[in-house]
Amino acid sequence: MALPLPQPLRTASGVLTCKRGWLLRLTTASGALGWGEAAPLAFGEALAPALQRLEAAIAALGGSCCRATLEQGLARAGGMDAWPPALAFALGSALAEADGLVGAAAGGWLPPPPAAVLLPAGAAALPRLEQHLAVDPTATASFKWKVAVQCDRDERALLEQVLARLPAAARLRLDANGRWDRPTAQAWADRLVAEPRLQWLEQPLDPGDHEGLEALAAQLPLALDESLAADASLRQRWPGWQVRRPSQEGDPRPLLAALRAGQPYRVLSTAFESGIARRWLHHLAALQVQGPTPSAPGLAQAWQPQGPLMAADPQQVWEAAA
Repeated sequence: MALPLPQPLRTASGVLTCKRGWLLRLTTASGALGWGEAAPLAFGEALAPALQRLEAAIAALGGSCCRATLEQGLARAGGMDAWPPALAFALGSALAEADGLVGAAAGGWLPPPPAAVLLPAGAAALPRLEQHLAVDPTATASFKWKVAVQCDRDERALLEQVLARLPAAARLRLDANGRWDRPTAQAWADRLVAEPRLQWLEQPLDPGDHEGLEALAAQLPLALDESLAADASLRQRWPGWQVRRPSQEGDPRPLLAALRAGQPYRVLSTAFESGIARRWLHHLAALQVQGPTPSAPGLAQAWQPQGPLMAADPQQVWEAAA
């Protein structure tokens, strides 16, 4: 499966132009059907090794496997011999659908709630903001801006222009993708600590800098993203906002159960899925906004792939990928 984006997505981690991976169709002994998608979100030189590891894990599974083996493999999350998270997501989501935890047997897939507006990196953020405000001058939306992409001095100047145009009722999320050092992150925090429209700083520091991240979180709202991928145990320990990308995390059933139970401070974000995995993203995002801390998901609608691979019917997606 290859999903080209309608326009390149530029982030501090690199530029994404196409999403690649595999689709999974699982049929149980009783004839129940479930669908999955295994497609890592990787940039640049990291993409080829991620795809190679995933392909090897898929080949090792073979064409058939007993339920106990699948569940044992999913339970090894985080271990040295664990499946890649993208494969664990594909298998866990297919099992959940076959078991009736989601889909028609569970009342149907929920549609997505209104999403945050993703602003392009760099100076292109201003025209996109103006475009949105031309339609809705008193916007109450959440705007997400990718930073740490160009010269910090220039981005700080752009920040002032963004804030000057941002309506009082709007909210701003700033995503550095873990690329700021501590002095840079602190400078941004000092500027924004009293800014009422700041929703959060997203992953301002390297995923491994727990001390620095905790220090910033004591000053202003902070959300973790890449840190959760580097250390999955933080999903249980981090008390603040967590940006969750289900298709990159492994078995989605624990997150499904947690959101149904009303777990707070979670926000769902896209990894540019096909129509098969997008059902999960939309469904989980809808559950999140029904919980105690509703927040607009990050669906990056202007960057979403187009075409039959995005169909709501998984059989159509399967046939389009053949």
